[in-house]
Amino acid sequence: MPIVRRSIRSRTRPLHAVAALLLLAGGCTTVPEPAPDPAPLRLLSSNGVRPAIEAIQPQMEMALGLRLSAEFSTATALKRKIDAGEPFDVAILTPALIDDLVTQGKAVAGSRADLARVGVGVGAREGAPRSDVSTPEALKRTLLDAKVVAYTAEGQSRATVDKGLAQLGIAEVVAAKSMLTGPGEGPGAVAAGKADLVMTLISEILIPGVQLLGPFPAEMQNYIVFTAARSPNAKSADAADALLRYLAGPESAEAMKAHALEPMASVASPK
Repeated sequence: MPIVRRSIRSRTRPLHAVAALLLLAGGCTTVPEPAPDPAPLRLLSSNGVRPAIEAIQPQMEMALGLRLSAEFSTATALKRKIDAGEPFDVAILTPALIDDLVTQGKAVAGSRADLARVGVGVGAREGAPRSDVSTPEALKRTLLDAKVVAYTAEGQSRATVDKGLAQLGIAEVVAAKSMLTGPGEGPGAVAAGKADLVMTLISEILIPGVQLLGPFPAEMQNYIVFTAARSPNAKSADAADALLRYLAGPESAEAMKAHALEPMASVASPK
């Protein structure tokens, strides 16, 4: 009887096939997506420090590894927004407004930091004759000679302006030819030729098209201090505190000086 030989196929896959399957499986492995960037820190800041903040924002973001979303207006307007529930991480207002937020529990007392101060000055259109504002009498003549004088309807400089005009005895005369502007808009009105003079914070005057005639005379001057603090509801307390340290540090101090602001560290410890 002939012997029938049957081929028995192994149920074990060849090694090269197994290797191919493993390579294929490895190629299909899902790569985890990178974590999304953290939301930017929200900064509510007075216009008085806007030029300095905008100047250092890129290097500040790079140094701290964060993004910043900044909104600028008058300190009073920003305080109203916070009182109405506007979320923020860090606020730069005046000391009294920050202290009120601390009292309400809307700012952290331990995070409070005085950053810089600035005085009120007078600006004219670039290229116009440089009028004298160095003494009360000189400032009075300059204001009386102007046809249109711009100053903010609401802002930290307004109280100093009103007090100064009353002190000079020309409040009604200047009011009759005044242009009351929105937050930070006075210098722009001068640059555009809509007003002859602007009276506001010196740090706001220094824009293209406007020249600083000088600060208010010493006996009429009032310095506005800018103070920062963190919200107790900050998205990241560590990131907000790092931002506050940077704002109070040497890099920010140089930017403040470059924009006519006096860092409070220099004021407290004059050299």
